[in-house]
Amino acid sequence: MALVDLDLEATERSAASIGERTLAIAADVTDEAGIEAAVERTVEAFGGLDIAVANAGVAPPPRPMSVVDSDAFERVIEIDLLGVWRTVRPALPQVIERRGHVVVVASVYAFLNGMMATPYAVSKAGVEQLGRALRAELSVHGASASVAYFGFIDTKMVRDAFDDPAAGNLEEMFPKFVSRRLHPSQAGEAIVDGIERRVPRIIRPRWWRAYSVLRGIANPLFDARVERDERFRDAVREGERLAEAEAPIHAPTPEGR
Repeated sequence: MALVDLDLEATERSAASIGERTLAIAADVTDEAGIEAAVERTVEAFGGLDIAVANAGVAPPPRPMSVVDSDAFERVIEIDLLGVWRTVRPALPQVIERRGHVVVVASVYAFLNGMMATPYAVSKAGVEQLGRALRAELSVHGASASVAYFGFIDTKMVRDAFDDPAAGNLEEMFPKFVSRRLHPSQAGEAIVDGIERRVPRIIRPRWWRAYSVLRGIANPLFDARVERDERFRDAVREGERLAEAEAPIHAPTPEGR
């Protein structure tokens, strides 16, 4: 197994906790050559590559698009969408040759309204389309792919988002169970199960499956409700106020690349 992340020391600790035959590699998903080198090193170390999991992801503070710094907006898409593409692409020859499997990590934001988190939602919707098309194309070669959709996982990225003052009004719009966080190990277990069964979709918590199936009905109803919800209006106003009081929102700190 090879673990790839920006922080080599943290990756080495994670590799050591897994055990022998776990390789730690430092690479940045915005660096195409660096990711290609990581794939090459993995193949050299283990004789091949059967499974690739693309999990790069960052998120900006919750702000309306009218006040988000354009560099920050594009940086999220650079990492969360193009970073997934750069991770998957160099692995495909090996996956095809060995009839392996690819997992691309999207989010429930792939089908939810991306209000106040637009660059993140745009990226995850793109990842969903990438994964769906990839599964169809790989089937020709006896290989496969899954799209993983997670709700809120208890990571620093999610904690920072919920701690932002503008997030409070948004959170009040949803039932408590919607914002309940899963432990990262639950996401990992879901991915392992999805790989073993080569399923097209990995969704956790499972109840999001119903929303995904009904998105064509549920989304127009939700969108219409949001436009009339004073809590959403308060969240937008708070986001605008915070943006005025702070420095421009630049690129967020990377996580999970």
